[in-house]
Amino acid sequence: MQTTLKGKHFLCEQDWTNEELETLFKVAEELKMRYLLGQETEILKNKSLFMLFYEESTRTRNAFECGITQLGGHGNYLTPKATQVGHGETPQDTVEVLGRMGHGIGIRNTLVGGHDIMANFAKYSKIPVYNMQCDLWHPTQSIADLFTIKEKFHNELKGRKFVISWTSAGQYMRPLSMAQSLITLMPRFGLDVTLAVPSKDFELMPMAMDMARANAERYGSKFEVVNDMDTACEGADIIYAKGWGPIMTVGDDEKAGVEMIEANPGWCVDSRRMALANPGAIYMHCMPFDRGQEVTDEVADSAQSVVYDEAENRMHTIKALMALTMGNVQSRR
Repeated sequence: MQTTLKGKHFLCEQDWTNEELETLFKVAEELKMRYLLGQETEILKNKSLFMLFYEESTRTRNAFECGITQLGGHGNYLTPKATQVGHGETPQDTVEVLGRMGHGIGIRNTLVGGHDIMANFAKYSKIPVYNMQCDLWHPTQSIADLFTIKEKFHNELKGRKFVISWTSAGQYMRPLSMAQSLITLMPRFGLDVTLAVPSKDFELMPMAMDMARANAERYGSKFEVVNDMDTACEGADIIYAKGWGPIMTVGDDEKAGVEMIEANPGWCVDSRRMALANPGAIYMHCMPFDRGQEVTDEVADSAQSVVYDEAENRMHTIKALMALTMGNVQSRR
């Protein structure tokens, strides 16, 4: 168990060792049990968490806000427009002031350059900075996903097939961050990862693909890419299917990206595809999902769907993250 996490930032899963993440999961398990039993967990009594959202959120905001409340602290909801950040105040000046008042700061910005902004905050911050999703990674979701998988398969993950599949979710281009977090994190814990995309146009950033391959090699697992959803689902233990834009092909050209998405219909999880998976396979999604486009009601509402457990686990893993890093924070300088 790693006990030197006070003040540690969480911008990307790769920044934390497996031992550190396993410590987080142990704490999350304890906090979840105490939540179930109605026991108080005022580990962060009188501490404040700043939550800077560049866009709206449902699960992330409420997981952090409810989490800090259950730990005895308080969450301050901020937006650029409602702060001087929107008027050009630098991350250095903002985080220097906030760090003298509170004990942690979460930032959500999925626009291009969002991760760079977070990294700039972390560079000058004396308090832990949490990535609540950026253009590259979504670490607080991926650790909840892994925690959920560990629960459902009783920590027996080695050799299980984890599928992250693109879906035909149109209307707008979703970021790559969720898929990139999944392909890079899951191989580290023994899962064999299959990435399913219609074509190379929908592949992820080269640095994420390279990291996934390197992690698979280091931890003795597998990483592969296929261009057929049925093939991906065959023999799967976990089917995690969500949409993202062909950003590596069209950049931020929303119109071109949506046209490419709509040119690939039918990438949807239905009962036929779930039947291709192993008995006992589970369906996952970070939510919100587009019913009828990404998943059928039959699957979304089935016993194989663990999406609501997954969403609840956001709160428990985030509580563990804050408990480990915000308590008695020491200066990082």
